[in-house]
Amino acid sequence: MEVLPNGTTPRHSVAVQSPGRINLIGEHTDYNDGYVLPAAIDKKTVMQLKRNGTAHQATVVASNLNESFSFDLQNFSPLPGGWQNYIMGVVHELQKLNADIHGFDAEFEGDIPIGGGMSSSAALECSLAFALNEMFDLGFDKWQLIKASQMAEHNFVGIKCGIMDQFASMMGKKDQVMLLDCRSLEYSYFPLELGAYQILLLNTNVSHSLASSEYNTRRSECEEGVALLKKENPVISSLRDVSLEQLVSHRDRMPKRIFRRIHHVVSENKRVLEATNALLGNNPDVLGKLVYQSHFSLQNDYEVSSPELDFLVQQTIDKDYILGSRMMGGGFGGCTINIIEKGRVAEFVDKVSVTYRNQFGFHPTPYSVSIENGTGEVES
Repeated sequence: MEVLPNGTTPRHSVAVQSPGRINLIGEHTDYNDGYVLPAAIDKKTVMQLKRNGTAHQATVVASNLNESFSFDLQNFSPLPGGWQNYIMGVVHELQKLNADIHGFDAEFEGDIPIGGGMSSSAALECSLAFALNEMFDLGFDKWQLIKASQMAEHNFVGIKCGIMDQFASMMGKKDQVMLLDCRSLEYSYFPLELGAYQILLLNTNVSHSLASSEYNTRRSECEEGVALLKKENPVISSLRDVSLEQLVSHRDRMPKRIFRRIHHVVSENKRVLEATNALLGNNPDVLGKLVYQSHFSLQNDYEVSSPELDFLVQQTIDKDYILGSRMMGGGFGGCTINIIEKGRVAEFVDKVSVTYRNQFGFHPTPYSVSIENGTGEVES
């Protein structure tokens, strides 16, 4: 029997589940060193991994898509597009950390809607990173796996995402939301106790082609804003260092577009911290108002919403049984997140499905989600 240097016997297979996530509030703040308030949900990706006896051949099957892909672990590079880049990206980042990965076969499937803003990509990355770490006894901690998964998206997928999605997928805790400081990476858990209310997601079932390119554009616009502000205040290294008062005082010295982008990020950071106070104070009404403010800021200042998202939010405003609603995720499609009375979900979904279909020609898809634990091995 083979024995590893640490005295353990090698594992020949492992099954890992990794959840999607919601973000209660704090959108487009993570790559600006800001605050976010995500949670892991009960929709997940399941990754099954086994050694195949080869030195450096990997084969991966995407069961939901009925697609497979093979690559040489010693000679691979990004493809023009597709889920394969998330897989290769994770392997590449772990190898950069000197991971000794041998040939493996993998198969994954899940129920996280692709393009729904629930981070199916982060779940895929984290499930593979965790599984490789376990099967090959690589010895990485969760933060190393989180960062490797994030950088896979940067370097192989081409999206300069922040760290929130991978963090939420990996570190989730049942019935808790997580306040993450994306600069220090300090985090704390807050119980999500909404009383008579629950979380409802409504998937617009659209994913506009602008999403990836505009995401990177917004990041560049924020960097442009930092450079402008830094000229007069050298201590500013990210938008995290900027107060609303500072921003307003510089309003006439920057393009209006850049001002609006920064205004969203700075005000959103403030809203996240106010939301944690609302949770601690058991004040869902205040939380709901902050959620609405977040949407209108994303719609008007950051300009990452869409007609479908705005329509769904608008349908909630006159409903006294809905406390708050906003677009969730990168934007240009995906889901709205709604805080709604538990007993009124079916009524609202029926109403909004009719009005949405009349407007756009198809129905939104509702998801009632529960808050669950983060990435881990599948319990047998």
